[in-house]
Amino acid sequence: MIFRTSPATRTAAAQAAVALLCGAAAHAQTTEAALPAVTISADPAQQSATEPVRGFVARRALSATKTDTPLIETPQAISVVTRDQMEAQGVQTLRETTRYSAGIVSSYFDSRVDSFKARGGDVTQYLDGLLRTYGTYNNVKAEPYTLERVEFLRGPSSVLYGQGSVGGVLNLTSKRPLAERQREVQVQVGSHARKQIAADLTGPLDAEGRWLYRLVAVGRDSGTQVDHVDDDRVVFAPSLTWRPSADTSLTLQAHYQKDQSGSLIGFFPWQGTRLPSAYGRIPTNTFISEPGWDAYDTENASWGYLFSHRLNGDWTLRQNLRRTVSDVDYRTLYTSFAANAASGRPARPVFDANGRTVLRDAAWQRNASRLLLIDTQLEGHLRAGAVEHTLLVGVDGQRNHTSQSSWRAVAPAIDVYAPVYGNFTPPSSAALTALPDVTQRQLGLYLQDQMRWGAWTATLGLRHDRAKTDTEGRPAAAVDDKAWTKRLGLTYQAGGGWAPYVGYSESFQPLGGVNVYGTPYKPQRGQQWEAGVKWMPEGRGISAFAALYHLREKNRKTTDPSNPLNSLQIGEVTIKGLEAEMTASLARHWDWTLGYAYADATISRSNAGDQGQRVAGVPRHTASSWLMHRFAAQGRGGWTVGAGVRYTGSQWTGTPAIDTPSVLLADAMVAYDAGDWRLALNINNLTDKVNITQCLARGDCFYGERRNVLLTGTYRF
Repeated sequence: MIFRTSPATRTAAAQAAVALLCGAAAHAQTTEAALPAVTISADPAQQSATEPVRGFVARRALSATKTDTPLIETPQAISVVTRDQMEAQGVQTLRETTRYSAGIVSSYFDSRVDSFKARGGDVTQYLDGLLRTYGTYNNVKAEPYTLERVEFLRGPSSVLYGQGSVGGVLNLTSKRPLAERQREVQVQVGSHARKQIAADLTGPLDAEGRWLYRLVAVGRDSGTQVDHVDDDRVVFAPSLTWRPSADTSLTLQAHYQKDQSGSLIGFFPWQGTRLPSAYGRIPTNTFISEPGWDAYDTENASWGYLFSHRLNGDWTLRQNLRRTVSDVDYRTLYTSFAANAASGRPARPVFDANGRTVLRDAAWQRNASRLLLIDTQLEGHLRAGAVEHTLLVGVDGQRNHTSQSSWRAVAPAIDVYAPVYGNFTPPSSAALTALPDVTQRQLGLYLQDQMRWGAWTATLGLRHDRAKTDTEGRPAAAVDDKAWTKRLGLTYQAGGGWAPYVGYSESFQPLGGVNVYGTPYKPQRGQQWEAGVKWMPEGRGISAFAALYHLREKNRKTTDPSNPLNSLQIGEVTIKGLEAEMTASLARHWDWTLGYAYADATISRSNAGDQGQRVAGVPRHTASSWLMHRFAAQGRGGWTVGAGVRYTGSQWTGTPAIDTPSVLLADAMVAYDAGDWRLALNINNLTDKVNITQCLARGDCFYGERRNVLLTGTYRF
């Protein structure tokens, strides 16, 4: 695959590469100083935005500014989930990492993807500051054991990341090599015959600490709550850091992951899930695809580097690069959405006349994704009079190439209350039809200035993007979008750890395609005002914020009343809300999280007859709290107990015929530490409540996860 760019792009990239190579070579020749050992400190003031944090409270983050910035100086609401919190709460999937963070919802219990929504829009996933996935059903789900932390940046964030929705950015930070030797082996057993073994090894390779390594590996053999659906995984993630001096660091990263799973989602009708059925509720373990053929198998390999070189006392050059190759084999049979004219069945998933069987659609996709991403930054620290400036100049580029071969057909009906398999004849690979490949290129230039003057911090950002999308053999579908986005914010350190702030930010999201007249659709644009206050008292393990926001996204597609084959871009949604969150780790005995969010998401402009309605799938109220206590006198050792509750309010589905019901779920844990050993029992959905995560106007509902028990044994040496 060739990464094609414009002459201007090649010139900028060449200049950045020359500067990087020359700077690294010159520095390597002029210094022989060895790096001192780096020790993880319990002092919050010594935290960095990428290294491990003891407890639940992080004080610094990268996602909002791409610089290592204290959370209290950032004019935007951010949540940070640390490695310790993930371990305490028995996190098994990425969607579980944020279940105790205010305002972010992951609705679907799905083997295909971990999807998130916040503030009325989608949340885009990044890994180490670079886009993690692009396209649909062509990548793997993230493995939480490979992560050091997860940062959730709320609201439009295009000024640093380019195209994206209004919901925000979920930035995952990989485990990286550490100068302090740490090794652990972990064994898990749990519900649905889950068996997993994992290892995390890190430390120096030489006495001087110039070379550091880390190896993270996971192997899992497991079933799921749905019959005939596995959850098997193999992960191998080595990384190597070279630090020839205190000024230069190069970390090489590789990641290989292979998953074998299937169809957790059945697209079951309203009747038998949310509404009554003559035969009762459809069992949550019901599988309506075909055993032995159904699959969602993924294979993903990535490699890249994180480079940093301090040019002098004021300026630092950084460059991050990653190449990802991903392939997915997706085969499924699911409840049909097609109308059946012969029987009079409408175009939505409902039961046949007998009230037991549903017609099925069969689908087979072979999807592939090839991503190349690079982000080059120059950070400077300057002073002009009484004002301190942290300047950031960056250029990032990406090339995303996706391809798909597919096959579809109508499959025989199945009884959802007593499934009988074997009446479906699988197709051969010759039945697959190749669809046109799609290539997307984006180039962005961004500028940022963080200005500190006494108790005030002002953050200003400006970015220009060009995003081009080409579809193989369809020149009329080519899209070339350009956009300016900006961000500004002001924070005041009021003393006592209090910091009120106000901020404005923007987003843009290309839609692709053209209308019936051949005119390309404009990108959706988001604008947000946010005001809040943060509280992070010095010397105490507390981080809290409360934020009010008003957000608008325009250029959404609506129906053209004069031409039903066309769409007009006059659609607009308005979201107003409140979010509040507190995280505390007190004296290493108590860990506590508390979160609440209110979102009023309304369709403010539309031609589809839904103007003034709520935006579907956005709960007005969500809340959560987790409390954990360690009975040890100091440090590790002894018993730990914890419990939490999570509430998601009811959701509008787009029709008054049905809603998505509210749900309150409870989790619990107990652990015992004895020296190098730790044994933990985690129970998610403690009361085994049958819950529905989403119902859609088209006629189907989705089950959430039932009770899940996990026993984890860890040995550190």
